[in-house]
Amino acid sequence: MERLLVRGTLEQGRRETGATVVARDSAGYEMTSGEIARSRAFVRDFLADAHSRHGLEVSDRAADVAQLVVSELATNVCKYAPGPCLLDLEATEDNLDIVMWDSGAVLPAASPADPARVGRHGLELVLMVCQSFSVHREPVGKRVRVRISLRDDPSGDPAGSTVG
Repeated sequence: MERLLVRGTLEQGRRETGATVVARDSAGYEMTSGEIARSRAFVRDFLADAHSRHGLEVSDRAADVAQLVVSELATNVCKYAPGPCLLDLEATEDNLDIVMWDSGAVLPAASPADPARVGRHGLELVLMVCQSFSVHREPVGKRVRVRISLRDDPSGDPAGSTVG
C-alpha cells in the first residue's frame, strides 16, 4: 500500500451538499487478495482516527458497513480488474463517502435475484447498506462512489439514517 494523502481536518472543505468535511484520506494499492484486508484496516483506522481526533460520531453499524463495503469493492477489483487501485475516504458529520478507482473498463452490475446462485452477491449487499451508489467511467478505468450514513436509523434500516 502506498499512502497518497495525509489525514487531517479540512475546515474549509465543502461538499456539494454544503456539509463540512471532517476528515479525508486516500490509499493506493496494487490490488491482490492480501490488499483486501489492508483496505478494510485502512477504513477501520480512518474512522477510529476521525472519532478520536475530530469527535466524529460513528455507530458500530456504520463502522461494520464501511468495512464490508470496502471489502466487497476491493474483492471486485481483485477479481475483475487486478492492478492499481485508489481508495478515497471522506467523512462529514453524517456520512462517509467511499470512492474506489480501478483500471478495469467493465462497469459492475448487480445480478438478478436468484436464491440458488452461489456467490456474486457482493454488489447486492453493497446496494442494501448504502445511501447512494454510482459508477463513472474515467479516461482509464472507472470510479465507484458509495455513501454510507454514519448514524443509525431508529427503525433499524441497514442503510442507516437519511436524516442529517
